[in-house]
Amino acid sequence: MSSNRPADFDRDSEIAASAGQRAAAFAVHIFTALGAGLAFLALVSAVRANWTSMFWILGLALIVDAVDGSLARAVNVAGKLPRWSGDSLDFVVDFTTYVFVPAYAIAGSGLLPPTAAVPLGALIVVAGALYFADRRMKTSDNYFRGFPVLWNVAAFYLFLIKPAPWIAAIGIILLVALTFVPFHFIHPVRVRRWRVANVSLMVIWSGLAAWTVAKALDPPAWITLGLCGIAIYFIAAGLLRSAEGNGMPDA
Repeated sequence: MSSNRPADFDRDSEIAASAGQRAAAFAVHIFTALGAGLAFLALVSAVRANWTSMFWILGLALIVDAVDGSLARAVNVAGKLPRWSGDSLDFVVDFTTYVFVPAYAIAGSGLLPPTAAVPLGALIVVAGALYFADRRMKTSDNYFRGFPVLWNVAAFYLFLIKPAPWIAAIGIILLVALTFVPFHFIHPVRVRRWRVANVSLMVIWSGLAAWTVAKALDPPAWITLGLCGIAIYFIAAGLLRSAEGNGMPDA
């Protein structure tokens, strides 16, 4: 497999770092790579149709993804170990946890029309791969450009709501199409606008989602309504930003 890493990466910076600094930096890379291990465990659970276990493991992968960036900046991974690309590693891990495993779960869930399940799963994977290759997946004000291949979240709502198979299939096709539509989709943490509300709702969502998984994906109606209401808020916040115009600036 060919590499996109330039041959003239900053060797002097890596040599100047102490052994302890390089070890700390590499430990952060190992922590990030654990997300791929969690993706494998989630896939094993999905193959066994143990959906509750799969979502618990994908939830752990989300925590790793939320924390590793701060750790990398704290120890200056890019400066201490320039040979290893944290961005490339992050993309590999994110593709497995956000796209590949959820695509298998969606295809194997029994919630789609049998003849469409595998083709739609393949479509998700292809669209997800293209999205991760997009150098302009984010705008300068930290919104995502198009649907940000959150197929783990899409799978969660599919298992939560359990729509009719043909409705689920239409929803999947719509999300794939929206991957390439240049509208704003909010990043709950990095977007500055309404950050307190965004983060607060993200925390509430996480709690409700954990409760849902603990209830074997069959929670009380008020939890389902709460989860759907928060999802509508985040979608509306992005659409409002798009409606305001001012273009779609490059990241």
